[in-house]
Amino acid sequence: MRCLLLSALACLFALPAAAQTFQNPLLPSGADPWVAERDGVYYYMQTTGRNLTIWKTRDVTDLRHAEKTVVWTPPAAGPYSKEIWAPELHWLDGKWYLYFAADAGDNDGHRIWVLENASADPTKGAWTMKGKLDDGSDKWAIDPSVFTAGGRDYVIWSGWQGDTNGVQSIYIAQLRNPWTIEGRRVRISTPEYPWEKVGDLDSQNRIIPMPHVDVNEGPEILEHGDRIFLIYSASGCWTNYYELGMLTAEKSSDLLDPKSWKKSPKPVFWQSPEAQAFGTGHNTFFQSPDGRQDWILYHANAGVNQSCGGDRSPRAQPFTWNADGTPDFGRPIPLDQPIQKPSGTKE
Repeated sequence: MRCLLLSALACLFALPAAAQTFQNPLLPSGADPWVAERDGVYYYMQTTGRNLTIWKTRDVTDLRHAEKTVVWTPPAAGPYSKEIWAPELHWLDGKWYLYFAADAGDNDGHRIWVLENASADPTKGAWTMKGKLDDGSDKWAIDPSVFTAGGRDYVIWSGWQGDTNGVQSIYIAQLRNPWTIEGRRVRISTPEYPWEKVGDLDSQNRIIPMPHVDVNEGPEILEHGDRIFLIYSASGCWTNYYELGMLTAEKSSDLLDPKSWKKSPKPVFWQSPEAQAFGTGHNTFFQSPDGRQDWILYHANAGVNQSCGGDRSPRAQPFTWNADGTPDFGRPIPLDQPIQKPSGTKE
């Protein structure tokens, strides 16, 4: 009887510890993850390709049990009816805005589109199409993200310099309002190092039978101290070498001047066979509920040569800061390793 009682007590006291950990992936499938937080609530999005869906939760690491709402379904035809990629939700000027890339069924037609919602809760209310976000050049564009610095709003994205594929670069422009660009786009990064130009190799360095493309995409902003870090994804997502690079700028600098952005010569986060993490990229950032921890959330494949399909899944882990003020993302954490939930998470 005493042994049974002790065993029961041991189980009782073990439950909270178990509940305070999680294991990746956060969902069985999902690429291009994004997290926005407001008033203690986290709103998660990812590419579905067919609609815009928001997961609502107070615990990002428990997305499997989060409230899930389809907030917008595209029309059957038209310039934003197909291939809906990398949606991002942002709170600007007292309203919610959704930025995403879409086309009419032909990749060459990919452009950035903006939706607006005045509801305090983005899973409720009505979403209104504000139109195409364009600087007038009307070039191929995907992976939009917006941020505020020095009292000004900016948009960053991945695009083509001309009208044909071959090189994807990172562009920046100032916003007049959440759905209108002020002035012209400026290119601040284009693939230049070998690790940014893997576009046609598999895990055994064998040629993949497809046109070669050099890629910089998925730009995301991370601020710390007096600096702005732009973390981007480099090389083709269809290869195992999709990984994260970094640009750095001073907050006081002219962010529309390409010279203000300094590129790190080496990647800052990359694949780990030991962790079953291949094609690690297109990330987002969030803070723990108590604001004491910084977290990175990215997608990866669990096996080699799984390309850019439904095998990609979202994964989260905390990161720290180096003595020089730059982020240290560490290495991908293995799928079978328990991770302590973000500090301040309530059961």
